[in-house]
Amino acid sequence: MYIAFFKERGHEVIPSASLIPDNDPSVLFTTAGMHPLVPYLLGRDHASGSRLVDYQKCIRTTDIEEVGDLTHLTFFEMLGNWSLGDYYRNESIAWSFEFLTREDYLGIPASSIWVTVFAGTDDVPRDEESAGIWERLGIARDRIVFLGMEHNWWAVGDDGPCGPDTEIFIDMTSAPCANGVQCLPGLCSCGRFFEIWNNVFMSYVRRGGELHDLPKKNVDTGMGFERTLAALNRVDSVYETSALKPIVDRLVSLSSYDDAAIRATPELTRALRIITDHLKASVFILGDDRVVTPSNQGQGYVLRRLIRRAIRFCGLLGVTHQAWAESAQTVLDMFGEVYPELARNSGRIHAQLALECDRFERTLEKGTILLQKEIADLQARNQSQIGGETAFRLYDTYGFPIEFTEELAAEHHLSVDRNDYERRFAEHRDRSKGDAAKSGLADTSEESVRYHTATHLLHAALREILGKHVAQMGSNITRERMRFDFTHPKPLAREEIASVEQLVQSWIDADFPVTHDVMPYEHAEKSGAIGLFEDRYGNDVTVYRIGDVSLELCGGPHVTHTGEIGKFKIEKEQSSSAGVRRIRAVIS
Repeated sequence: MYIAFFKERGHEVIPSASLIPDNDPSVLFTTAGMHPLVPYLLGRDHASGSRLVDYQKCIRTTDIEEVGDLTHLTFFEMLGNWSLGDYYRNESIAWSFEFLTREDYLGIPASSIWVTVFAGTDDVPRDEESAGIWERLGIARDRIVFLGMEHNWWAVGDDGPCGPDTEIFIDMTSAPCANGVQCLPGLCSCGRFFEIWNNVFMSYVRRGGELHDLPKKNVDTGMGFERTLAALNRVDSVYETSALKPIVDRLVSLSSYDDAAIRATPELTRALRIITDHLKASVFILGDDRVVTPSNQGQGYVLRRLIRRAIRFCGLLGVTHQAWAESAQTVLDMFGEVYPELARNSGRIHAQLALECDRFERTLEKGTILLQKEIADLQARNQSQIGGETAFRLYDTYGFPIEFTEELAAEHHLSVDRNDYERRFAEHRDRSKGDAAKSGLADTSEESVRYHTATHLLHAALREILGKHVAQMGSNITRERMRFDFTHPKPLAREEIASVEQLVQSWIDADFPVTHDVMPYEHAEKSGAIGLFEDRYGNDVTVYRIGDVSLELCGGPHVTHTGEIGKFKIEKEQSSSAGVRRIRAVIS
């Protein structure tokens, strides 16, 4: 209906862009419909013209702690219409009002609509023009609220296109809460007002803290799909709309509690909403054609945080992590037709969710025990801050994102020494970069680290299948493949290659823990560790143990469990030099 409305008014339909921004280092994800259009808001001509309309999938994690309330979501869809130097305030506000109130469109009573407009600053005038347009359309002056820059100013970031906006709210109760006259849209969080539409008059660009006029005056609008559904259906939360309710129902059916018990318990209600939102968000991130998988950096870090946070709240509801991951199929059934990339990438979605859940499940209990002990010790000493050393250990050993640790700490009224954590993290990162150079890695990306750990398993498998004479002679690792040189007097038979490949895969599937200790070189030698390129190591060496199958001197970096490596395949085996063979392998 929205698309058709604006097509009738001269707008060209453009497709939803990827969740992963194209050449935009300022954000990890597409957080609003306007992100893919920034170059055109700055003045570039768009191939589809100056009037555009779309629906856009979005990920926003700035309010992740608020997810679980009535309206906040990590993944959401935005309906947007755009004017690139074409129409401005009059048409934009009038069309929004028409679409909302006309009986043959949404039919929302004008009497339930409230709006906020920009109160102005020293640099930008008070937006009396927008207020006047709303009044002429029939919105009473006492339902037009002037708010400052923190509420009614929209910007891409610290620098970039920006401008004042007018936000549209639906009054769900028609009665103020205990805040009385201060129960106003944009200010009161009692749940009375649902914000559903934001019209931004993007006529400025900020550079170096200063505002400049854009060459064209643009309109950028965003209508929250889930919030609009909630307002239309007069329900209390977005989780009761058709965009989320089937996922909620599926997860309730897997819980130890029935729907009535969950609704009666605020803690369980919040947990259910969190695992619903995080499942949907994870499916859409994994299903994007620009591949993102769980990792310790960038978009992969956000994805890992969502999945691991959901697992924790699954425990409160008695939902197993396997069942939660399998519920991805509900999301695919709901949205696979509208977003065909989800159907195309369904195999990856299921596989990565299951793998990440399994990874974290194995360490969650141990990490939680460590954290609980630390909390008890702090409380016994009447202290209120978890040290950076503990927080970093939870991250490095148990895979707890720092935000995860902070959230758990806050539930016990404790804080985390974030500065000390960041210092330790930076030291670890710098060591890893140096270790990577010593280990034949091109970089310390998630992919390269997985390949590096796989070389240990390959080395152990070659010694198991071919004999203890096998010794590593060198390696070269990139994000795309690994190359491993080793001593052996003749080419490998096809059966030997297959046996090595199968043995490595069996150790990956066993999900062995990868641990390390620092010790004097002599102790490492006595422990049976294989010492490669001995002249590279100092007096103290790092010994990496993988289950009971590999013990090697190495500088790292490595994954924490072999299950993180994935599928291992030998692509080629050939001669490198006299008495030295070379294997080229890939993982997926």
